[in-house]
Amino acid sequence: MPLNRRQFALAAASSLLAPAALRAQTLKIETIVSGLDAPWAFGFAAGGVLITERDGALLWNSNGAQKRVTGLPAIEVDGQGGLLDLVVPRDFTTSRTIFMTYAKRQGRGSGTAVMRAEFDPNTVALSNVTTIFEMAQGSSGGRHFGSRMVEGRDGTLFITIGDRGDREQAQNPATHNGTIIRITKTGAVPSDNPFVNTPNHLPEIWSYGHRNPQGLALDLDGNLWNNEHGARGGDEINQVSKGANYGWPTISYGKHYSGRKIGEGTNKSGLEQPQHYWDPSIAPSGYLIYSGKLNREWRGHHFVGSLKFDYIARLSGSPLREVQQIQTDATSRVRDIREAPDGNIWFLSVGNGTLNKLHLSK
Repeated sequence: MPLNRRQFALAAASSLLAPAALRAQTLKIETIVSGLDAPWAFGFAAGGVLITERDGALLWNSNGAQKRVTGLPAIEVDGQGGLLDLVVPRDFTTSRTIFMTYAKRQGRGSGTAVMRAEFDPNTVALSNVTTIFEMAQGSSGGRHFGSRMVEGRDGTLFITIGDRGDREQAQNPATHNGTIIRITKTGAVPSDNPFVNTPNHLPEIWSYGHRNPQGLALDLDGNLWNNEHGARGGDEINQVSKGANYGWPTISYGKHYSGRKIGEGTNKSGLEQPQHYWDPSIAPSGYLIYSGKLNREWRGHHFVGSLKFDYIARLSGSPLREVQQIQTDATSRVRDIREAPDGNIWFLSVGNGTLNKLHLSK
């Protein structure tokens, strides 16, 4: 597929910036892949790019050509659920293993699940496909699958699971609803998970009290961060700690869509506070904490896609605050954002069905 090169003017668009920092910059955004149907995630492997589409397709793009990967199991396309996140682990060159999250049929409903598979770029096929985790059954409806995934420094996998629209279950650690879990690459429970020996707590759980986390990332020190959808307002960024409770739906900075108050207010003893929240909601999805490889000024900065307002938020500082909105024709409903091996930033836009490259310079 030929490359479609476009140049966009990038304007810093946050009132939180000092006037001197509001000068427009010119950055090059290049459309690498177009014509995607509800793309959800992507990952770099063997010199090419793998892309998931929610309706059940895994695509392989290499040397300007695109092919559909064969060998996927049945994917339950259920509202917001389908084929979702993708992780290419650090040992891919030797293991040829990838991991994907997806909606799996469970009786009359469906639930978030994780598969492991070997990917051969020569045959463009999956083999040895195994489901290594699926959430406890009991949810129905097509909402709030979560499904973001990241590889920890120790090689374990962190995976987000939304509350599945059953918000009270996010405060029940006997279910997987509204949690971030941690498992090994075989699906086993690490012995140092916080609730391994706690009655009425599922041992995979790392943290709970989440609503619908669609962004997950490690910072430069290996700490875990997530972003998640609030209701009407109250989208959050959290630094995720082992065994912590992030409050949903007991506390929130948002309101129900009806306008009614959520829970008991914005804080309560024993429940964690967000590092940043948005009101009104931006519908955050995708999360990158940048290494600084090609732009030292952005080292450690947080990048979050907005599905609602069609931009990429750049955040920095302590307390964390939004300092820039990267917004062009290309940033239409940004679903995923990642750093490429060379240090450039790539992102998926659902609104125009494209995978794009934001060129940076040293």
